[in-house]
Amino acid sequence: MHLLSAMKTLVHDLHSSPPASRAAVKQCGVCGQSVSALLAKVLTLGALLGAAALASAAALPVDTQRLLNADQEPGSWMTSGRTYGEQRFSPLTQISDKNVDQLGLAWQFKYDLDRVVEATPVVVDGVLYTTGAYSMVYALDAVTGKLLWKYDPQVFRGMQNQGCCDAANRGVALWKGKVYVGVYDGRLEALDARTGKKLWSVDTVIDHERNYTITGVPRIVKDKVIIGNGGAELGVRGYITAYDAETGKQQWRFFTVPGDPAKGDESDTISMIRKTWFGDQYWVQGGGGTVWNGMAYDPELDLLYIGVGNGSYWNYGLRSEGKGDNLFLSSIVAVKPDTGEYVWHYQTTPGDSWDYTATQDIIVATLPIAGKPRKVVMQAPKNGFFYVIDAATGQFISAGQFGSIVTWAKGIDQKTGRPIFDYEAADYWSKGETKTVFPGSQGAHNWQPMSFNPQTGLVYIPQHTTAEEFSPLKTAGKPVKGKYSLGVDIPALPEDKAGRDKLVKLFTGKLQAWDPVQQKEIWSVPYPMMNNGGTLTTAGNLVFQGTAFGELFAYAADTGKRLWQQQVSSAVIAGPITYEINGEQYVAFNVGLGGAFPIAFGLVAENSPVVPDSRLFVFKLGGKEPMPEVRRRIMTPPNPPPQTASAEDVQAGRKLYGENCSVCHGLSAYSANAIPDLRYLTAEKHEQFQNIVHGARAHLGMPPFGGRLKPEEFEKIRAYLIKRAHDLQNDLTSAAKQP
Repeated sequence: MHLLSAMKTLVHDLHSSPPASRAAVKQCGVCGQSVSALLAKVLTLGALLGAAALASAAALPVDTQRLLNADQEPGSWMTSGRTYGEQRFSPLTQISDKNVDQLGLAWQFKYDLDRVVEATPVVVDGVLYTTGAYSMVYALDAVTGKLLWKYDPQVFRGMQNQGCCDAANRGVALWKGKVYVGVYDGRLEALDARTGKKLWSVDTVIDHERNYTITGVPRIVKDKVIIGNGGAELGVRGYITAYDAETGKQQWRFFTVPGDPAKGDESDTISMIRKTWFGDQYWVQGGGGTVWNGMAYDPELDLLYIGVGNGSYWNYGLRSEGKGDNLFLSSIVAVKPDTGEYVWHYQTTPGDSWDYTATQDIIVATLPIAGKPRKVVMQAPKNGFFYVIDAATGQFISAGQFGSIVTWAKGIDQKTGRPIFDYEAADYWSKGETKTVFPGSQGAHNWQPMSFNPQTGLVYIPQHTTAEEFSPLKTAGKPVKGKYSLGVDIPALPEDKAGRDKLVKLFTGKLQAWDPVQQKEIWSVPYPMMNNGGTLTTAGNLVFQGTAFGELFAYAADTGKRLWQQQVSSAVIAGPITYEINGEQYVAFNVGLGGAFPIAFGLVAENSPVVPDSRLFVFKLGGKEPMPEVRRRIMTPPNPPPQTASAEDVQAGRKLYGENCSVCHGLSAYSANAIPDLRYLTAEKHEQFQNIVHGARAHLGMPPFGGRLKPEEFEKIRAYLIKRAHDLQNDLTSAAKQP
């Protein structure tokens, strides 16, 4: 115990000393022993206790000083983006473009649920913290993969907790011996980092009649833990909230869109932005503007940057009478982290009408602009244009089209920073016309993290091509829990195989290396399908990424040359990390695709061969552990029952399915492999269909619809599923006859 106490004091001395003077710390303030003598004892004790246990006992908790000095601890990965600037760049060089082909498995960990895994792990003092589906938290020995503890927040898996898209969680934050997790049902919880015991829990939801969820990572700035929420597709009002990191007491709340005018404005900022909204529906529909993902912090400017989401409704005509910018939808907003005071904003898509969120990663960096270094924020949001904005003022600097196909705008005015709208191509609300728009609601880049390498000067974007058919509703309705609230008809996949095959060729992806100064692509690597994983870049001239087809890749950061690959059984959408312990560098990939996805992800589900198999894989040079057997999907559908329903009932069932079932099972009865594909229902399941949909499987996560739909509506949905099952069987029969 004396040694551990001495080590704690020594670590404190080292961490509290400026980097340049740390060499002057020669001895421990507790026992007076020399640093070298203590280190020798540390190695001996480490061999006895294990690296993770020793590090946990000896190291200081993560605090402001450690987070500010993250680059002085290149072996750690203390926050989701590694540093406050969220660059996802590692200075580690042991694994490089010269030896990355020698990577082998060090260890792997199997999650409890084969569902969506989107978390970026964090690694501090020998312990790796990560999350799986339904906000379950895991603490693992970062060297061996041994489970130290896990925490299940017991999220109720019923209809009232439905959100877009699947019960995902993107990771945790650490602060002074605590682990913070945003829980899917809207709670923010603090856990003891040593044991996983819950220390406090707060309810962040302002209105439980609406479908608020949390899927994002909490951010820690100074002594505050900051969290946003999701749910704009289901009709909510966006905001972020700061809580005291020690007690959970609310410190401030910042609303991103105006609320009910009859209740008054919460601040002068709300009064300002309300002038950009029109009509009497925006607050009824919720408004949207949720802050569910991208945030970054600049300690020099003391500004917190938040990325704001899409409108609710999507339909600009029903939401705001087709008028106004609708601030702060689809915007980057800078606020003071101490108070939540508004400082500046830049709106990427004024009057957003296509789900063009600006919730994608926000990266803070210094770039050579006009020959001089300038602090900027960078973002590649859904709308297909890459933005460089002054970090201090929000002044527009430049934008370039990184999306392969963009039809909603002809470009960005380089003087004003506003888009040059192509109303002929993209305005579906004014005349009630159906329009096909590029990108679609999944954008040219979604939440999957991008990274920035200051050595190459390039940003590495998981880019993809998508499109969407927007068909406006004529009248507004009231948001209903568990149902999409978009103001447009939910699009469906073509029901003929030829039509789907045509779309498959369109919905492609690529790893894109983008020069933010020149605003142009330097190199790219094409993928046959969209929805590929986030990126990591390192000082070893490397970029790591996983794919929707169950592949892990390493590329040369300067040229894009593929240097290493490994197959896994499930898809990869999360961002990888790298860390170093005891002089050995590791690379970690979270693997696991699940969810409820719009049209494009139905194509992923149908055409990707991956299977449900959620795991964390950790690699090192010369790793010798055997990889699990790679499995690929081979599914033979059962013979569907005969179709006895009328064409009218089948069509009605299609509409009911889209409104009630697609949130979980995917559009047109396709799922993303983890949630059942309802075209494959067995005869037994068809017999049980009424009971299952009514609520017989609520304890297993199948929401009960008994109080919302009538038995005859259940049967219409089943009739539509029978039709889709026959379509599938016909497709397979036709394919078998092809030479």
